[in-house]
Amino acid sequence: MALPLSLKPGSTRGVGTLHDPRIHGLHVILPLGEGQNRTKLQKYIEEHHLAYNIDFEEGDLETFICRRPDGLAFDKEKKSCVFLEYTRAMDTNEDWAPKKEQEKDDRYNTHLGFINQFSRREKSGWKATQINYTTGVRGSLHTNQFLIRLETLGVKNKNTREAIRNRTVHKTLYMSNMILKFFSIALNSRIEWTIQSLHTEITNKSMEKYNLYLQATGPP
Repeated sequence: MALPLSLKPGSTRGVGTLHDPRIHGLHVILPLGEGQNRTKLQKYIEEHHLAYNIDFEEGDLETFICRRPDGLAFDKEKKSCVFLEYTRAMDTNEDWAPKKEQEKDDRYNTHLGFINQFSRREKSGWKATQINYTTGVRGSLHTNQFLIRLETLGVKNKNTREAIRNRTVHKTLYMSNMILKFFSIALNSRIEWTIQSLHTEITNKSMEKYNLYLQATGPP
């Protein structure tokens, strides 16, 4: 799920967002250097797990290092790093949002603990936290919570926060509608009939961009 954190340049002044998946892993804590820094990082991670009695097996080290959030936000003045998690969850049950957010919190709890402990050890002054943005597949979300979290992230303008909320819901519903239409294509034996109901933007641009091809598998 993508979240439009700003509507125009400068609307999130002081907050930098990072979305390049190649550099979200924990290996960026130390600069690259012929394996030496990675070895140090591995040693620090192992020490952290032992110090806090966290279960840790041989294969978990690489998984821990490579795990990455959906996005990162930085405030250099406040020395703040925020893990950003964007989620579309099934919103059938009443407690759908708390359950999904607890899953996200549990997923990165050890990572945040390690980064903050590492920061204290190096006396860098940086602190890592996490903010979740959870939307139901039917467009539902907890409005006040969503807006407060945007403000916490650095989106100070009220109108901008409301616009981001509206666009997030709109995009969620748009994606759900698109998924249902593609599902209809998969079930329909006459592909050419169903594909006509899809928006031109989806059929021509998105499918070409992601190298997607439709092929009928049922009887003609």
